Amino acid sequence: MSFATKLMAWYQANGRDLPWRNTKDPYVIWLSEIILQQTRVEQGLPYFNRFLAAYPDVVAFAEAEEADILRLWQGLGYYSRARNMHKAAKTVVAAFDGRFPVRYDEVIKLSGVGEYTAAAIASFSSNEAKAVVDGNVYRVLSRYFGIDVPINSSGGKKVFATLAQEMLAVEQAAVYNQAIMDFGAMQCKPKGALCETCIFRLECVAYRDAQVTTLPVKLKGKTSRNRYFHYFLIVKDDAIMMAQRGEGDVWTNLFEFPMLESEGDLDLGDLYDNELFGHYFESDIAMRPIGQTIKHVLSHQNIYARFYLVDSASKVKNKKTEWNYYLLEKIDKLAKHKLIFAFLEKNRQLINLKL
Repeated sequence: MSFATKLMAWYQANGRDLPWRNTKDPYVIWLSEIILQQTRVEQGLPYFNRFLAAYPDVVAFAEAEEADILRLWQGLGYYSRARNMHKAAKTVVAAFDGRFPVRYDEVIKLSGVGEYTAAAIASFSSNEAKAVVDGNVYRVLSRYFGIDVPINSSGGKKVFATLAQEMLAVEQAAVYNQAIMDFGAMQCKPKGALCETCIFRLECVAYRDAQVTTLPVKLKGKTSRNRYFHYFLIVKDDAIMMAQRGEGDVWTNLFEFPMLESEGDLDLGDLYDNELFGHYFESDIAMRPIGQTIKHVLSHQNIYARFYLVDSASKVKNKKTEWNYYLLEKIDKLAKHKLIFAFLEKNRQLINLKL
């Protein structure tokens, strides 16, 4: 029995029942694939349901306001995915008359769509014989064949792309692609692989040579940069001061509390001596820390965030043009990044008491 045949038989018995697998609508498949990039299924499923309810087709998505899309996206991170989705939807309306394409060579041209996503959409919607290659596929193939070429090297990507296409069940591309991804997620897991019950146990090179924990091989990325953010909760009457981030940095156009960034970590005493602090606040302003420093990890960046409750809004001077007051009821409608969204969820009672 071939690799593909055994794999698809396993999938028929064990595959996950996910809502986007019950359709061939390329829009729905695209929605699920983008949301699940760098996101666990358990976390992404509620977002998929909310987006599909709000925007049942690509035309509705294209006509939406970016701010509304970003607000629905809150908590998922990697907000460029949402912006690229909006661009892609507009392209589909303009170039394809609102009919989402199903051919790989057309889908690949959409904003935010890479080789994996294009192959997934093309194969799942029209059974086009394009093999998907994601982290699960890399892991299954590298262990099964005992390949130690780094999966994130240019040479490794070519090796695995070629191998994945060779292993594909051409006539059943959709089923095969779903099967190998589920197998990697459920059986051939990154840690704690279920080798003793694996259908490929007698054939797997990594299992035979005790390399399961060392494959696949991945080159180390560049060192992450540390950044130190100091957020100020400034309340006046029934409003909270918020700021909208600009272009060219993390969280473009998303809202947060007024913030100062320092080169290193500062405690409250050091913060008072900071030159920028003195530019925006009176020297006798009183404030107190809220909770502990929060570490928020982004791609190649570690954000260390401290939050402070400002006792008197009247002590804020030289207000930056992007610092503005918003009614509390309006705050929920602003698109905020995960760090701020999570803080508000946790400290809602504190804010209400201050108001």
